[in-house]
Amino acid sequence: MSFKDGRNPKSSHRGFSLLEVLTVVVVSLIVAAFAIPMLKAIQTDMRIGGDVRGIANQIALAKMRAASDFTQARLYADLGANTYHIEIWQKSGGGSWATEGGTESLSTGVKFGMGGLSTAPPNTQGAMAQAAACKNSGGAAIANTACVLFNSRGIPVDSTNKPTPSDAIYVTDGTSVMGATVSATGLGQTWRSNAQNAGWHKL
Repeated sequence: MSFKDGRNPKSSHRGFSLLEVLTVVVVSLIVAAFAIPMLKAIQTDMRIGGDVRGIANQIALAKMRAASDFTQARLYADLGANTYHIEIWQKSGGGSWATEGGTESLSTGVKFGMGGLSTAPPNTQGAMAQAAACKNSGGAAIANTACVLFNSRGIPVDSTNKPTPSDAIYVTDGTSVMGATVSATGLGQTWRSNAQNAGWHKL
């Protein structure tokens, strides 16, 4: 079969020219150059955001466990290992701390820290710092740790059992700093700021 003018119908079905293929490749590379850094930033933000929410949830759980069991409970953060877990005070046998549940690890690229910040979130701590060091069953401070401790009424307290408004746990990925703070009433809040210039806002 052929057209009246003698053309072969197969000749009308052409492929893409080299110029068209190169144009598509160049446009795809340009789009990828913009998209990949954005996707990495979103992924990093999701990691640190997930970590601070996990810490805040564990703090809230420790508060509930202290009140429900009428004992002390705490969030134990190992600042060197970048892990955290809940511990409950066991009154039997002279008293000791017992881990409840599993130990959680911070995401890759996230660690406990405050970046270059020294100003705490508004209406929280007077001076920005991680919560006080955890103490062992004998009352001695454990190096490189931070604990948010609750008494049997679910009130955050210090090692002398005095209510404290100074509890906070901060994490950073080098770009952002996020924190989980606890007021003297036990109210928990989560915060975010740039790692170099304090500009805190609630999450």
